[in-house]
Amino acid sequence: MLTPDILFDSYRDITPAFLQGQGVTLLLTDLDYTLAPKAVRRPDDALRQWIDGLKGAGITVMIVSNNRSGVRVTEFCGDLGIGYQGHAGKPSPKGLRAAMERTGTDPAHTAMLGDKLLTDMLAAHRAGVRAWMVEPLGVTVKTDFENKLKVANGYK
Repeated sequence: MLTPDILFDSYRDITPAFLQGQGVTLLLTDLDYTLAPKAVRRPDDALRQWIDGLKGAGITVMIVSNNRSGVRVTEFCGDLGIGYQGHAGKPSPKGLRAAMERTGTDPAHTAMLGDKLLTDMLAAHRAGVRAWMVEPLGVTVKTDFENKLKVANGYK
């Protein structure tokens, strides 16, 4: 349940031709560390071009996020012209199922792209969709370790 079906270096490795070959018409994706580092407020040109390429090929892209505050995600999705399923509750499959229902797509034609095993991959498997993982963007081992050390020592 936690193992991704495919591990990609980056979201950019997923092309319209690959998705079409897999029969995927709906790509659900996490935002933070999957498409952009969490501190990034707006999509960059590379992400905009990637999304435009998918949309041009008839692939629907929707962000499925656990973010408690939808402001950043709403603005991000608005900039990209894509939908957003908030308060997804991953690893529960409910957010993924709601996104599929909103788009009229079944699990056989859906994939979930994310960077976390315990939320994104587990939710994908529970929803019966392909579970695709990317290396997290903007996270280094040193940064992650330093942040955990700060929290452990009571710093924010």
